[in-house]
Parts: sequence; structure tokens; C-alpha cells
Amino acid sequence: MKNSVPSPAFGTAQAHGHPQPSAPQAPRGKRVRSELARLRELALLPALVLLVVIGALISPSFLTRANLISVLGASAALALVVLAESLIVLTGKFDLSLESTVGIAPAVGAMLVMPAASAGFGTQWPAAAGLLAILVVGAVIGAINGFLVVRLRLNAFIVTLAMLIVLRGMLVGATKGGTLFDMPSSFFSLATTIVLGLPLSVWLAGVAFAIAAFMLRYHRLGRALYAIGGNPEAARAAGIRVERITWGVFILGSMLASIGGLIVTGYVGAINANQGNGMIFTVFAAAVIGGISLDGGKGSMIGALSGVLLLGVVQNLLTLAQVPSFWIQAIYGAIILGSLMVARLASGEGQN
Repeated sequence: MKNSVPSPAFGTAQAHGHPQPSAPQAPRGKRVRSELARLRELALLPALVLLVVIGALISPSFLTRANLISVLGASAALALVVLAESLIVLTGKFDLSLESTVGIAPAVGAMLVMPAASAGFGTQWPAAAGLLAILVVGAVIGAINGFLVVRLRLNAFIVTLAMLIVLRGMLVGATKGGTLFDMPSSFFSLATTIVLGLPLSVWLAGVAFAIAAFMLRYHRLGRALYAIGGNPEAARAAGIRVERITWGVFILGSMLASIGGLIVTGYVGAINANQGNGMIFTVFAAAVIGGISLDGGKGSMIGALSGVLLLGVVQNLLTLAQVPSFWIQAIYGAIILGSLMVARLASGEGQN
């Protein structure tokens, strides 16, 4: 009878005395790689502790309250741009133009408010309208990037590199290569307003990361980002609106970068034609060492934030140690290379 005949896979194994194939082997391998990835994120915590100890030995002013607040304040703008890039990279895309958005968005908002005599557009909008315009400029840039990448299916790297160059040229042209000074005090409030002993920008960055971490872990939209970055076709088959979500992430990322630019403006007290220039290298360094996979679909906000803090402490240490600034970029590059090697080990790629 048909029901009495064992299936080949089961019956043959028993007939020859062989154990059944172990189904958990593949999941076990995934669990090992998952643990390695988690350890990679946690590894930044002892690294931070080690850097703090080194800082205390290098300079007695390192552990002072003023210096630690300075590190957090200086890292706030970078944190928002890293958050923006991390969300975009999770979908398997890139946005190199975020560094130019850091400059052009607050510049447009300021010039709408400033009089023509101070290099503004002469429109002299209310300060609140100028601040809102900063977000709108960021949203428009993100929408254009999303249209080109999602709708026209152009290469994200090339598109955003071109946008970076276009926006940089627009900023230099609008400011005539100069610096904007005469703007309302509200443009500096994120950096100058102190709440519970910390600048408002630090609280803003912390809340933004907390919301992003919660969404990625518990909300379906966060799970959709991981799914899109891991396998967009499978995500589309599962009913996820891949194009709409990816486009939305581009817009959100540019808006976060525009807020980061406003924070930079507050700390500098002005907007110059080079604002944000070269920032994207530090952004990718923080994201990569924080465990954000450049292949998409992997990474956490805790890791990304740890990467920001690590680079902030490293830069502060090098400054206190009076290390020439050009060495800082070299050290960042070395950190990225080391992190990529760790990422390869954590993902198990190249293993037989």
C-alpha cells in the first residue's frame, strides 16, 4: 500500500543506519553570524571606555564636564546625518549628497530671512518661515534623489554624487563664496539653548535615534526597511511597497541632514560656502564602524550611534593631543578598513 512505503529520504537513512539530516545546521550558522554581528556592535563600548582612559592620561581637561559636553555637542550634527545615511543604506541605497544638503538647506533658509544688504535674497521672511524653508529644501532634494533613483532606476551612487556637486556649486554661487552672518538668533538656538545641562541639539539627536531604533525593532515600517535592503524582490512579493518606502527614506534622510546643517550653523555662528564639505567621509566611517552594512538590510541604530560617539571621542583626543588635522582623516580611513574586515568576518562571507 502506498501509505506503508517510507519516503526515500526518511526510509533510506534509517535502512542504512544513518541519522537524519540535521535541519538546525543552517539556522545555527546564522545564529553564530548574528552573535558575531552583535558582538561587533558591543565591541565599541569597551573601545569607548579605553579611549576615555587614554584621554584622561593624555589631557587632564578631557574628563571635565565642559569638554564632555563639547564632544556631545560637536557630535550632534554628525549624528543626525549618520542617522539619515544609515536609514538609506539599510534599503540598499546611498546618498552622497547629504553633506551638500547640510550646507545648502540652512543657507537658503537664512538668505530668505536676511536683507539684501547682508547677502540675502531681500525677501526678509519671518524667522519661523525661514526655518521651515530649511526643512522644505531638504525634502525637495530628497524627493529629487528619490525620483531619479526609484522611478528612473538610475544608479544611486552616481545620482547622489552628481547632486552633491550640483548643490555645492549652488551654495558657492548663492553665497558668492562668502560667509553669511546676519541671521536671526533662532537659527542658532539648537546649539545655544541648554536643556538640563546639555545643548538642545544633543537631546534632539538622542530622541531621533531612539525613535528610529524603536521603529526599526518594533514597527512594520522598520521591518520593511530591513526586508527591502535584504531582498527587494522578495519584499515586493510580500506586499511591501518598496518604491514608495525607499523614496520616503530619501526624503526623510535629506530632511534630517538639513536639521544637521542648522545645528552646524548654530555652533559656527555663520554659514560659509564650504559648510558640510567632506562630511560624508566621516558619516560613512561612523556608520560602517557602527555595524551598518553597505550591502543593505543589516545594522542597528545603537551601533550607528556608538560609531558617532567613537569618532567624536577620537577627534577630541587628537585635538587635545595637538595632532595635525590631516592625520585625523587618515585615522578615519584606517578605522573604516578595519571595520570592513570585521564586517566580513561577522557576515561569514568567503567562508567555505
